[in-house]
Amino acid sequence: MIKKPNKPIIAITMGDPAGIGPEIILQALTGGSLPKKNRCLVIGDRQVLEKTGRRLKIACPLTTVGSPAEIEGRKEDFFLFEGSRLPAGQVKPGRPEGRWGKAALDYIRLGAQWALEKQVQALVTCPISKEVIRETEPGFTGHTEFLAALAGTKRFGMMLAGKRLKVSLVTIHCSLRETLRRLKTRSILETIELTHRTLTRWFGIADPSIAVAGLNPHAGEGGAFGSEEESIVVPAVSRAAQRGLRVSGPHPPDTLFYWAARGRYDAVVALYHDQGLIPLKLLHFDDAVNLTMGLPFIRTSVDHGTAFDIAGQGLAQPDSLLAAIRLAADFIRRDTTWL
Repeated sequence: MIKKPNKPIIAITMGDPAGIGPEIILQALTGGSLPKKNRCLVIGDRQVLEKTGRRLKIACPLTTVGSPAEIEGRKEDFFLFEGSRLPAGQVKPGRPEGRWGKAALDYIRLGAQWALEKQVQALVTCPISKEVIRETEPGFTGHTEFLAALAGTKRFGMMLAGKRLKVSLVTIHCSLRETLRRLKTRSILETIELTHRTLTRWFGIADPSIAVAGLNPHAGEGGAFGSEEESIVVPAVSRAAQRGLRVSGPHPPDTLFYWAARGRYDAVVALYHDQGLIPLKLLHFDDAVNLTMGLPFIRTSVDHGTAFDIAGQGLAQPDSLLAAIRLAADFIRRDTTWL
């Protein structure tokens, strides 16, 4: 049986070694604004991190350990598990390669394993390149789907959270044509239920108000602009309400996010990726957090990409990573299963 730590451990995957992950990790850990009641265990590459630190004139504050169990009894708060030992001289910021993508995937796989085994109490992920990972892992579509597969989770979803707006998505990484095929009453209902469960369990909202967006302009306007609202969305909202959830919709998407950002609703269920992420990133471009609903462990993430165009130039900001770590710490505080 795994001994539970005195302080909860948050595992942080380094992301693509050629992206901004290494630098935002060092900035976040040395900035002095992280929660004090947790320990951070980075899964990454020491040589890449130290090279990044020298370039940006930031010390690498990480103590190497061979497993999460080795952290117990140590005085330090920031640790590193060497998930790879890449030829750091060949890892150039902004120049991705398949080898680096494979390493990034290995970090995620190990972090998920530790989370499933409760060796760590949360997993925070830095950005990866799906395109690069597909060079060695064909069919890879993203963190969310990959983690759900590792956990054996069939009902899962993505939520993006900021202080003013929280948005969950019915469909995620697919074309608009595929979105129309995937939108079903069942999938909308499942997303409503996952959203309710996430808001109550992790955000501590006792009776959350959830609004569901329509698909078409003006939410179809009584069938004038499409029938999907009446045939697909309304039945999902009705069934969720019958199960005791405080849910409404479908709402016209062009006004819904205005009211949600002003506190009328605790979260919005958006039907496709850009419908939800455009308003979310307009309000929370620097500090939004991506989290996976339905997993048997806590997973939060930055809400931005690898930023290969600015990697290594000292321009990347750690705000989203800091927000992801703080949110994971908040979730741990509400989760009594690890105590």
